[in-house]
Amino acid sequence: MKRRTFLQTGSALIAAGAFGIPGILRAEDTITLLPDTWPSEGENPVVDAGKFAKSGPWKIGHSHYGLAGSTHTYQTAFEAEYEISRNKARVGDYQFRSADLNASKQVADIEDLIAQKVDAIIIAPLTTGSAVEGIRKAKAAGIPTVVYLGRVDTDEFTVQVQGDDFYFGRVMAQFLVDKLGNKGKVWVLRGVAGHPIDADRYAGAMEVFSKSGLQITSTQHGSWSYEDSKKIAESLYLSDPDVAGVWTDGANMSLGVLDALQEAGASTIPPITGEALNGWMRRWNDEKLSSIGPICPPALSTAALRAAFALLEGKPIQRNWTNRPKPIVDDNLAQFYRSDLTDAYWAPTEMPNEKLLEYFKA
Repeated sequence: MKRRTFLQTGSALIAAGAFGIPGILRAEDTITLLPDTWPSEGENPVVDAGKFAKSGPWKIGHSHYGLAGSTHTYQTAFEAEYEISRNKARVGDYQFRSADLNASKQVADIEDLIAQKVDAIIIAPLTTGSAVEGIRKAKAAGIPTVVYLGRVDTDEFTVQVQGDDFYFGRVMAQFLVDKLGNKGKVWVLRGVAGHPIDADRYAGAMEVFSKSGLQITSTQHGSWSYEDSKKIAESLYLSDPDVAGVWTDGANMSLGVLDALQEAGASTIPPITGEALNGWMRRWNDEKLSSIGPICPPALSTAALRAAFALLEGKPIQRNWTNRPKPIVDDNLAQFYRSDLTDAYWAPTEMPNEKLLEYFKA
């Protein structure tokens, strides 16, 4: 995939005086965080060069909303661990904390990392508010924070690297509108209630659905869980089997819906939206389904670490970054599906093939 840098982005070609520093960003200051990831549009100030510079080896903290439910959360941890292993000369200590889907624990985790006097903290927030106080305390302590995989209700973070989840939800909804000829009944299965990613994906979907001819007959939270979504789909099918399409914002939920419909004896399987989970792509490929798989790279954790490294190296870096890969569709599914890996793998990755086989060999 093509990598984007500051100077490959139109907004970065503008004199950087618009961002509060003189001149323009030099070629040697360009930063690559992740494929399909570039400085966000609109107002996007640059963190001053040298503001957080520290000589290594560094102590890096990582507060994750929770290794639970989806295997995506585990792979974000694997991706981060691999990036740390590639930077052993610069990172002397890496402290990982899982909040286990508990907002109070995330508050405590960040406070603990601050007490450990880490040099930078990367944060995947559980809710828009679960990391706010921690970010403020880190700022007061002079510790830079990099937020990824979910928005927060504060602008006191140092840098954020986010997927475009509004786009994610919108393209899935548009897929169903187009596939169904703009008519028919649709179920909507959302992720974890209160999670900022789910909120944005749902908002994107509703922008499309609200202007369409599709009839949403049920909206429920499947919590990105196979078991929860399967139970929901079983109940919905029993009460009204006339479903033309299913919008889910998580591939584990897509699998739960698919199995529920097949076990209930559905004569045809309606279009079901999915993601870049290998287990979903296997069913999509082998059973000749029609779907769409927007991409939320587990390696957003890697991008967050790379942003933290840039800050500690004293490089200038824009505060807001957006990851927006093109979705997987029927025509390019073969480029992403890996028959030699287990269902738990998520595409794409920043890990080498030997590492993938270590974690996910089928």
